[in-house]
Amino acid sequence: MSFLDVLYFIIPSAIFYAAPLVFTAIGGVFSERSGVINIGLEGMMVMGAFIGIIFNLTFVDTFGSMTPWVAVIAAMLVSGLFALLHAVASISFRADQTISGVAINMLGIAIALFSVKMIYDKGQTDYIEERFIRFDIPGLSEIPIIGPMLFKDVYSTSILAVAVAILAWFVIYKTPFGLRLRAVGEHPMAADTMGVNVKKMRYIAVVLSGMLAGIGGAVYSQSISGEFSHTTINGQGFMALAAMIFGKWHPLGALGAALFFGFAQALSIVGGQIPYIDQIPSFYLHILPYVLTILAVAGFIGKANAPKASGIPYIKGNR
Repeated sequence: MSFLDVLYFIIPSAIFYAAPLVFTAIGGVFSERSGVINIGLEGMMVMGAFIGIIFNLTFVDTFGSMTPWVAVIAAMLVSGLFALLHAVASISFRADQTISGVAINMLGIAIALFSVKMIYDKGQTDYIEERFIRFDIPGLSEIPIIGPMLFKDVYSTSILAVAVAILAWFVIYKTPFGLRLRAVGEHPMAADTMGVNVKKMRYIAVVLSGMLAGIGGAVYSQSISGEFSHTTINGQGFMALAAMIFGKWHPLGALGAALFFGFAQALSIVGGQIPYIDQIPSFYLHILPYVLTILAVAGFIGKANAPKASGIPYIKGNR
């Protein structure tokens, strides 16, 4: 296998595994840019994965090949509502945002696993029949070298993830909404003085965060795992959180970091089929994504500047 063949093999896999992380990391960017820390991305992602699979299994005869997409919409809506719990606790009740996020993580997996046990009387769901499919992008897939690498046998979810990251960059940095979002995350009192409703902006950001995490979870469960169990979302939300920090709270930075972690995940799965790498014990390849996550956060969390009001509840009138 030549070096080019290795790239043709590993890069599409990296993009494939990165897609759920991209959605969830971008969700984290929206929340934390508004000043609300969202440790609960893992729980919201779990809820999205659970709803995606349950909806897929229940309505596959109704929606046919469109079932995965409709399931993503259902997961997005439910996870958005689930994120409201974090928003109410953090914004309205001014609870500690880290503790609220941890509670969301615990509640998400508890609700999902209890529901699976009640519905299927076992620890996991059945496997879905309808998944996201691969396809070639006409014209682009014929381009020498980069065509087979980036545009052949691609998942529509991978394309959507990149599009969402670019759209998020445009919204946050090029629109009045994005300006208000960044203002309430940097200096909420100044934004309030200028007539921006700080609570409303933060609520919108946290719900958006939950919706995107739900999409990430549904994409993961319907394209990678094919079922839901306690190991389906096994640290993916925390990887997305690390990607957000690694990307310095910037949508395109989060995209790049998610691709980096996606590459590590792909290597742990398909590394056994790549020359030289197949000599490395599989144990080391499987822990690689988590080790890189720890190193990324440990190495960059002190160098990257979070929004100044991040984690600080805003009480109108306080200076």
